[in-house]
Amino acid sequence: MLAIMTATEAVQAAPARRSRRVVRFAATITAILALLFGVPWWTLVAAEPAPVVATVTVVFAGALVAFPVLMYLGHGRRHLDWAAVTGDTILGVIWVLFSWAVLGNVLRLGLMAAGVADPVRSRIVATAVAAVSLVLVIWGYVEAMRLPRVKRVDVTLPRLAAGLDGLRVVLLTDTHYGPIDRAGWSARVVEAVNGLDADIVCHTGDLADGTVARRRAQVAPLGDVRAALARAYVTGNHEYFGEARAWLDHMAELGWEALQNRHIVVERAGARLVVAGVDDATAPLSDHAAALSDVDPALPVLLLAHQPKQIGAAVEHGVDLQLSGHTHGGQIWPFHYLVRIDQPVVRGLTRHGERTQLYTSRGTGFWGPPLRVFAPSEITLLTLRAG
Repeated sequence: MLAIMTATEAVQAAPARRSRRVVRFAATITAILALLFGVPWWTLVAAEPAPVVATVTVVFAGALVAFPVLMYLGHGRRHLDWAAVTGDTILGVIWVLFSWAVLGNVLRLGLMAAGVADPVRSRIVATAVAAVSLVLVIWGYVEAMRLPRVKRVDVTLPRLAAGLDGLRVVLLTDTHYGPIDRAGWSARVVEAVNGLDADIVCHTGDLADGTVARRRAQVAPLGDVRAALARAYVTGNHEYFGEARAWLDHMAELGWEALQNRHIVVERAGARLVVAGVDDATAPLSDHAAALSDVDPALPVLLLAHQPKQIGAAVEHGVDLQLSGHTHGGQIWPFHYLVRIDQPVVRGLTRHGERTQLYTSRGTGFWGPPLRVFAPSEITLLTLRAG
């Protein structure tokens, strides 16, 4: 009888726990949105006349109400591209406004200490925040939509044989083909890549947001990428928001090596290099041991792994160089400080342990808000040097 009562109590308690989790989640989201929209709203209207306050309030309130609806319609089950673009744009603009409103209120304290009184003080702050935010949103959009710059990096690998000295590896990542049609941009990226005379071209995931059927035209130019030795692809976390298997198969159809916890060996002038890949950390199985199974321990290993935080397992397995993306370099300043909480590195070349190096790209495309502020996109050309 006691066991039956205990089981019954557990069944009855489960909905209550779920309800509390839902309430906590809703309260957290509400608090975040209140801050994101409330801080810039107050900063802009603090000392303005009533008509201006009313107008700005209507704009902010409309955006606040519309934002979660648009994000649900755009990124939920319905996947409406127009809603995703609108909601993402609101997110980017409000993040820029929030960040600079916070800094603007630091300026407010300085002006207060200098004896500048209201309403002059508040109007100086509001004008500065509005002007800087407008410039950064316009500039950030141009940066997001432009052809990425080529970032050239030399990496010395002590175990690399002389025959592979000067090997040219091009890294693409986080293209995020999505609700904004960037088929033309994709073709220009491929043209730039083909101009680099690469030996190996890699794509380290977050290829697209959406199904193969919806993003096929944007991805199609990748079939024209040229590489002397190999083209290799691994999944990112966004593939697992949808149809990862379909994207792996589609990239294989385009002639890329889909390195799902496996490796290939490339050779030049009698020297060999292992090119391995693991699934994203969010995948059902990200298996470094399987990816490097039966690898000759004397050979250097180039590992493709979407997230920088997968570097720990790379060190354990003696990888020489891991190539990653995922962070976007923060994408919109100062978001990189939040990224750093989750990832060991946000961008650039870093060393981990005695042997392993990690290169983290800022990404070739962008996710969500079509903005890049102080985090430019890149096509990375890594030239490997023998030690």
